[in-house]
Amino acid sequence: MELTLLGTGAPAGLPRPDCPCAACACALGPDARAAASVLVDGALLLDLTPGAAFAAARAGRSLAGVRQVLLSHPHDGPAVEVPAGLPQPGRVPDGRELTLLTGHRVRAVALDAPGTGYAVTGPDGQRLLYLPPGGAPAGLEAPAEPYATVVLDVLGRPDALARLRETGAVGPATDVVAVHLDHDVPPGPEVRRRLAAAGARAVPDGTTLEAGAYEEVPDVPRRTLVLGGARSGKSVEAERRLESFPEVLYVATGGSRNGDTEWAARVSAHQERRPGSWRTVETCDLVPLLKDDGPPLLVDCLSLWLTDAMDAVGAWDDAEWADGGERALRDRVRVLTDAVRETRRTLVAVSNEVGSGIVPATASGRRYRDELGRLNTAFAQECEQVLLVVAGQTLPLRS
Repeated sequence: MELTLLGTGAPAGLPRPDCPCAACACALGPDARAAASVLVDGALLLDLTPGAAFAAARAGRSLAGVRQVLLSHPHDGPAVEVPAGLPQPGRVPDGRELTLLTGHRVRAVALDAPGTGYAVTGPDGQRLLYLPPGGAPAGLEAPAEPYATVVLDVLGRPDALARLRETGAVGPATDVVAVHLDHDVPPGPEVRRRLAAAGARAVPDGTTLEAGAYEEVPDVPRRTLVLGGARSGKSVEAERRLESFPEVLYVATGGSRNGDTEWAARVSAHQERRPGSWRTVETCDLVPLLKDDGPPLLVDCLSLWLTDAMDAVGAWDDAEWADGGERALRDRVRVLTDAVRETRRTLVAVSNEVGSGIVPATASGRRYRDELGRLNTAFAQECEQVLLVVAGQTLPLRS
C-alpha cells in the first residue's frame, strides 16, 4: 500500500496566513506545510484540502484515479471546492466499514473528540491508521494488531499515541508519522527532536511512503538526563519526553514538606501537567525501582535525591564529612549510577545545573554545589542522551 502525503500541516497550513509569529516566519522550504491530506494507492483520498490537485501534481501523482474521498475533520473540515472529476467527499459513520472496488477496506474509528479516524487495509493486507487533528481513538481494546503505518497529530495529542501503544496498535516496527503540524512548535530541528523522543518522525509534503517497508524509526533513548537551572523548563521537557507512553511512573524525590505552602503549590503545578494515566511515588530509594522491570521512570529530581543522601551521611557537618561521610556519599552515588547502567527500564531524570552561578557564601553550600556537579557528571556518563534546558530551549549535549 502506497501513501502519498499531499500535505502534513494543520488545517490552516504552516505558515498560517498573515501570522507574524517566529515559528511561521521560519516555516520555509521543506518546513512549509499544506493542510494534511493522504492519497492511498491513487484510489482513496483522506481529507480534501485546498490545492489538492496541484499538491498531487507536485508529488508526481494524479487524482484521476481517486474513487473515494473521505473527510476526517470535525464539521467536514475547511470548505473547499471539489476538483472536476473527483467524487463528492463523504464520511463513514463510526464503526462502519466501507469496501472499495479497488480492494481497500476502510473502517471508521470513533474518537474522543469531533471528527472521524480511518483504519485502511490495502489489497496487500497492510494496515494504515489516519487520525484528524486533536483526535484520539476512543474505546480501544487490547491486544490489537499493530498497524504498519500510523499518521496522526503526535505533537497536539501525544496521549493518542500512548493509547495506541498501550493496546498494541503501535508496535516497535510501526512507522509513526506526524501530521497536522502547526506553529505551536518551531519547525525544523526542534520538531524533529521532539518527535524523535516520541519514536515518531515528520516528512515533507509530497513524500510517498510504502506501508510495511522498513523505515528508520527513531530510537527512543533508554536513559536521558535533563539538566537546567531554576524555572528553565527542564521538568516540562522531561515530562514531554514521556507523554506519548502509557503507564509512566513519576518518582518525586522532594516529599510533601508538610506546612510549606509554596512547596505545595509547586507540587500541585507539576501534578496538573501530568497525564491521568501516570502513577506517582514519593521516594529517594531509586535503586530498587531501576532494578525492577516496569513502565518508564521519570525521576524529578536528582538534586533533591542528593540533599536526602547528604542528610543521611551527615555531610553538612565538617567532622562527620571528614570521618567517613564523604566516602559514604561516594558509595551511594556509585550504587545509583551502577543501577542506571544496568537498568532495562526507560528512564528520564531531571537535575539542576547549579555550577554556572555565583559561588555559594557558605561551606555547606559550596559542598552541595560541588557534589551535585559530581553526581550530574557520573549520571550523565551512563545516559545515551543528555540535554541542557536554557530559557525553555533544549540543547542536546549528548544524543
